[in-house]
Amino acid sequence: MGLMSTILGGRGSRSTEDYVELDLDDFESVATEAAMQVHVAEIAGQADAIDIKDAIYDGDMVVADITRLRTSDSTTEHVIDELRQVASEVDGDIVQKGDDQLIVTPTGVKISREKLGDGV
Repeated sequence: MGLMSTILGGRGSRSTEDYVELDLDDFESVATEAAMQVHVAEIAGQADAIDIKDAIYDGDMVVADITRLRTSDSTTEHVIDELRQVASEVDGDIVQKGDDQLIVTPTGVKISREKLGDGV
């Protein structure tokens, strides 16, 4: 097995011994404020959209689990429309990934519609 096959994951099987857990405390870090945060949210109803909208207006990105929203199609459509409007207002972006996730971005962040490594 060559070096590139080892790095890129050749056809050989992998086990947990092949991986090393890295402790971030072992690396130097400069205490700086991040320009943007990525929030993970769960939307179960209309009220959950408020915090997501606030995060987008603040310039942060949100990955939201919408599996609990599936109980009511009208609520789902209403929440997605609200978040679509917010993304449009801030010149951000919004995509639905499968049936269970929404990704909403702030100003200046666009989401590619192409998967990395697709067809490689």
